[in-house]
Amino acid sequence: MSSVAVLTQESFAEHRSGLTQQQIKVAALNSEDESDPPTYKDAFPPLPEKSACLEAAQEPAGAWGNKIRPIKASIITQVFHVPLEERKYKDMNQFGEGEQAKICLEIMQRTGAHLELSLAKDQGLSIMVSGKLEAVMKARKDIVARLQTQASATVAIPKEHHRFVIGKNGEKLQDLELKTATKIQIPRPEDPSNQIKITGTKEGIEKARHEVLLISAEQDKRAVERLDVEKVFHPFIAGPYNKLVGEIMQETGTRINIPPPSVNRTEIVFTGEKEQLAQAVARIKKIYEEKKKKTTTIAVEVKKSQHKYVIGPKGNSLQEILERTGVSVEIPPTDSSSETVILRGEPERLGQALTEVYAKANSFTVSSVSAPSWLHRFIIGKKGQNLAKITQQMPKVHIEFTEGEDKITLEGPTDDVDVAQEQIEAMVKDLINRMDYVEINIDHKFHRHLIGKNGANINRIKDQYKVSVRIPPDNEKSNLIRIEGDPQGVQQAKKELLELASRMENERTKDLIIEQRFHRTIIGQKGERIREIRDKFPEVIINFPDPAQKSDIVQLRGPKNEVEKCTKYMQKMAADLVENSYSISVPIFKQFHKNIIGKGGANIKKIREESNTKIDLPAENSNSETIVITGKRANCEVARSRILSIQKDLANITEVEVSIPSKLHNSLIGTKGRLIRSIMEECGGVHIHFPTEGSGIDTVVIRGPAPDVEKAKRQLLHLAEEKQTKSYTVDLRAKPEYHKFLIGKGGGNIRKVRDNTGARIIFPTPEDKDQELITIIGTEEAVREAQKELEVLIKSLDNVVEDCMLVDPRHHRHFVIRRGQVLREIAEEYGGVMVSFPRSGTQSDKVTLKGAKDCVEAAKRRIQEIIEDLEAQVTMECAIPQKYHRSIMGPKGSRIQQITRDYGVQIKFPDREENPAPIAEPAVQENGEEIGEGKYLKEADPSSPRKCDIIIISGRKEKCEAAKEALEALVPVTIMVEVPFDLHRYIIGQKGSGIRKMMDEFEVNIQVPAPELQSDIIAITGLVANLDRAKAGLLERVRELQAEQEDRALRSFKLNVTVDPKYHPKIIGRKGAVITQIRMEHEVNIQFPDKDDENQAQDQITITGYEKNTEAARDAIMKIVGELEQMVSEDVSLDHRVHARIIGARGKAIRKIMDEFKVDIRFPQSGAPDPNCVTVTGLPDNVEEAIDHILNLEEEYLADVVDSEALQAYMKPPAHEEAKAPSKGFVVRDAPWAAGSSEKAPDMSSSEDFPSFGAQVAPKTLPWGPKR
Repeated sequence: MSSVAVLTQESFAEHRSGLTQQQIKVAALNSEDESDPPTYKDAFPPLPEKSACLEAAQEPAGAWGNKIRPIKASIITQVFHVPLEERKYKDMNQFGEGEQAKICLEIMQRTGAHLELSLAKDQGLSIMVSGKLEAVMKARKDIVARLQTQASATVAIPKEHHRFVIGKNGEKLQDLELKTATKIQIPRPEDPSNQIKITGTKEGIEKARHEVLLISAEQDKRAVERLDVEKVFHPFIAGPYNKLVGEIMQETGTRINIPPPSVNRTEIVFTGEKEQLAQAVARIKKIYEEKKKKTTTIAVEVKKSQHKYVIGPKGNSLQEILERTGVSVEIPPTDSSSETVILRGEPERLGQALTEVYAKANSFTVSSVSAPSWLHRFIIGKKGQNLAKITQQMPKVHIEFTEGEDKITLEGPTDDVDVAQEQIEAMVKDLINRMDYVEINIDHKFHRHLIGKNGANINRIKDQYKVSVRIPPDNEKSNLIRIEGDPQGVQQAKKELLELASRMENERTKDLIIEQRFHRTIIGQKGERIREIRDKFPEVIINFPDPAQKSDIVQLRGPKNEVEKCTKYMQKMAADLVENSYSISVPIFKQFHKNIIGKGGANIKKIREESNTKIDLPAENSNSETIVITGKRANCEVARSRILSIQKDLANITEVEVSIPSKLHNSLIGTKGRLIRSIMEECGGVHIHFPTEGSGIDTVVIRGPAPDVEKAKRQLLHLAEEKQTKSYTVDLRAKPEYHKFLIGKGGGNIRKVRDNTGARIIFPTPEDKDQELITIIGTEEAVREAQKELEVLIKSLDNVVEDCMLVDPRHHRHFVIRRGQVLREIAEEYGGVMVSFPRSGTQSDKVTLKGAKDCVEAAKRRIQEIIEDLEAQVTMECAIPQKYHRSIMGPKGSRIQQITRDYGVQIKFPDREENPAPIAEPAVQENGEEIGEGKYLKEADPSSPRKCDIIIISGRKEKCEAAKEALEALVPVTIMVEVPFDLHRYIIGQKGSGIRKMMDEFEVNIQVPAPELQSDIIAITGLVANLDRAKAGLLERVRELQAEQEDRALRSFKLNVTVDPKYHPKIIGRKGAVITQIRMEHEVNIQFPDKDDENQAQDQITITGYEKNTEAARDAIMKIVGELEQMVSEDVSLDHRVHARIIGARGKAIRKIMDEFKVDIRFPQSGAPDPNCVTVTGLPDNVEEAIDHILNLEEEYLADVVDSEALQAYMKPPAHEEAKAPSKGFVVRDAPWAAGSSEKAPDMSSSEDFPSFGAQVAPKTLPWGPKR
């Protein structure tokens, strides 16, 4: 097996000194040439003379001289006509539709051609096809096949002519089918039939038939003849390089097929016109007969290995002998063991041929060079560079390297092989002297870690030690690593690889269980958090599982101690995440959610920040009342209590605790919470909170308006009592549309059943899957009784009746407006009863009702009530100044909508008047029309309200009066509160945040007077119910601010401490660590003097805060000063070459020493007068110990530095001491400008020396030849 080795960059550098003497001579000659500059003519050879150019000009201009052919368009257009009788789709309702149109679209998509159809007067179909020629031909074939009726015909031609119709690879047949737009079927070779079937249009069939017969007729003129000639005479007939047979073929126009030497056939096949074929056969026979008479043979023995040299590349040597001597040389086949070579030819020529055969056989030789197989790739060189030097000099030499064998085989001309062998032997000897190799055993599982990411580790070792490292591929599972290169480099690389492997053996892998939901949090956004962990533990590899695997296992790998530290760190992080992911749900009445959020989210943001939790509120359009709090358990409880306190302050919300045994909790909650939900809904939507399952706590909390809480408490205790005694459950089924009727208005019907029987009836919620299921819970007797009553009701609902009632047509519109909303509400409330009003336009007053008997009766009563309301309807005016209208409406009209619902009235506000005109002053507008000049409004009655102030209320009289009172109660009132002027800015807060918060909290408007007024009066405007709370809140805030002012005065106490400036950096600490700790511990502010301020005393430190705290901070500072005064500083001389090693990466090593000995160590800056001077500061004993330690380190590191420097000096090539001469640039001799006596540079401004393009210049002889 041959192998090709690659020369690496380092091996090229190693072998550059291994040049042959011949190469050294060439290099020397080159250096001589460099000292002697080339002549101008050598550097810039002249162009041909003018005469040559003229001769060239007389030659024809080639392709450009010919007449340019017109460019043909690539898009062609053809029109095809399909007669009526041949149309496939004649019976169409409308032209351009149906199957024909679909087929045309398909043809356009498949072929890329564009089709346009039109109908001729004779009902024939004209099709215009545009596109590239190939596309048009394909489209035409498809059109004929799919839009035209098909006919078929057969044509009989001799079987041997069929292949000429098909053509090479069937190309001729395809072309014929496209040209004639037909389908031509030719019988298979094994089929004896000679009939060819043609399918298509009549015209196409005729064309195709004609073409097939034409091909057959052409073949009839041709003849085929076979001549049997002995195989040994074939070379004479073919002639050297097939020249003779080629001449005969050219002269006679006959095709002659002689079987190749490898095919054991004797017959020669002639194909062509009959007469010419006969001539060719006669000539071949003549040659054959002549050679049979004249030739004789001799047999000679030639070594089997030399046969290939006699044959030559591609048989060229045999052809060469045949050409020179006219003798054919017969070589036994390669699979034969015979060494006999037969020469056949005329007797007088055989001697010459024999000489040539032996010359060819002995012209090549095979030799081998002994070379260890590991050196092969160095001999070959990078990309075969080393071998290329030999093969370029001796291209006929073939050099073969066999993998695993310690030899190199050379094959080629004897002289060349000897030279190549010498060169390779010299190369091998040099490499053996300079190179070494070593094999080491390292477990294959560590190989990829030795290689490193993208080969980083192994490439570094290769570059550093100038070696080649061969690591076996993973699939081999081999432990053997081979290192080759410079002996010293090999040993160093071996040592480092073994150290790396040893370190890896000490590594351990640990699986850490962390819930997958926390993985993304630990990794962080864009991997920021995991990067921090990896920086903290750089030797540990952390692998997270693929999210798709749903695995909780995180794998850590690295040194044992580091893995343990990293595990603890990540376990703590995971524990914190678990602790912070505690979640509780708080039910809060929907109407208070906006108060909890606050204006612009101020309240909720504050709660989130202060409690350090995540709070999620349900969407506005959601029916959910639950607020979810996530974070640490204690923090979640704090946030929960804050939110509940807001709700409690805003409404009359009470909270009651009820003790119910925990074992009954699940049965009270019911399946999917159905039972407890029914109690909560029945009692005005109170919130009932059960403790977590398994906690063993009996306390259940009920929260809501006081009367509803009391009601829920009674029901819950009664239900618990029932559960403890005996609980019985029954399920009933009823159509969902009956449920509302069974419940009754305001739950009246169902309450009546429960009061009569004592059983609890639970209806399904919209979320339940089974909407027909009604559950009855209670004692068995109560449940049976309730079941009986409900079954009677349901049965009566199933009994459908039809009834009618009379309704005045003037009231019909009220029922059917807004898409029949009133009728829909009646149908929902009364068991899906259908109410049909007469069509508009008919004056009928008959209204039909259809449904369950009870439902129909109840619906009739409800319609009658509505009619009575409509007949008793009155309109009432309520005068409220326009400026209060927006406040009365509330956000998005919520307040007005509430009044409309509560009192069943319609409320209409007047159109807004933007600039109401003052009374008895010129008016600008009235109802959008300008009042002419000099016109004034009539003096209005001061007691009569303005039109824009009047709100219209429509409904029953008593309800309108109640609604009017409710509207008047919404009119805001203003009160004045006295607040000291200097506190106003604190009440307003930063960018108005403080005052906005109070306004949102108390739902009032607070107006603070402008600063220039210096007024103490603040105005509060709002509803009477809110004013007292707002005033109390404002005064409470004033008290807080006054207390803060007093506290601020106490916190402003200042104390000055005198400390020598040289101690200031130590008191401040690294990155301010020491002073920050003092500030935080004593809650003070500490100010150091400004170094740049000359007027300021540099030894004064100012401490600001509470008097007691400033004194404690002063004592802490003075304690540090006392310690610093005891400290000493000593200079020690450390060799500057080891400073970097002692400091360590990013100062880690020196910080460790400073922390261990509690000293400060300062190294000299670059450019210092004494680069070896290091200063150690600290307590005397600590300084001495630290100095001893760093001197020991210096001794240890210095030995390494000396060794390293010696090694580098040994490895580096000696620098060239001779300074390079300055470069002269490119120099030539005998330049035209140097032809005269004085050396004159060319004149760059001269149009003769440097002519411009197209400019006419006087002719002048130049080295470039005459100008054209």
